[in-house]
Amino acid sequence: MARVKRGNVARKRRNKILRLARGFKGSNGTLFRTANQRVMKALCNAYRDRRRRKRDFRRLWIARINAAARLNGLSYSKFLGGLKKADIQLNRKMLAQLAVMDPKSFTAVTSLVKN
Repeated sequence: MARVKRGNVARKRRNKILRLARGFKGSNGTLFRTANQRVMKALCNAYRDRRRRKRDFRRLWIARINAAARLNGLSYSKFLGGLKKADIQLNRKMLAQLAVMDPKSFTAVTSLVKN
C-alpha cells in the first residue's frame, strides 16, 4: 500500500486554527499548539456567552423596569401583574426602553396599570 502524504491537509488544518487565533496576544496567536488551546477555549466561551447574553439583558431590563415602576409607586411584581390584568402586551425589552427613553409614556402605562 502506498504511503499517504498529509502535508496539504495538515497545513490547511493548522492554518484554519491560526486564522481563528489571529489577534490573540503573544504566542497564543502565532504558535499552533498554544493557539489551538486558546481557540478551543474561546469557542467554548463564545458558545456559553451567547446564552448568557440573553440572561444578562433580561436582568438589565428587569432592573430598569423595577426602578422606573418604583418611581411611579409600584413594585416590579405589582407592575407586571397589573399589566397582565390590563391586557397590555409589552415585553420587558420594550418596557425598559420606554422607561429609559420616554419616562412620560412609561408613567402613562403605570397609570393604566394602577386603574
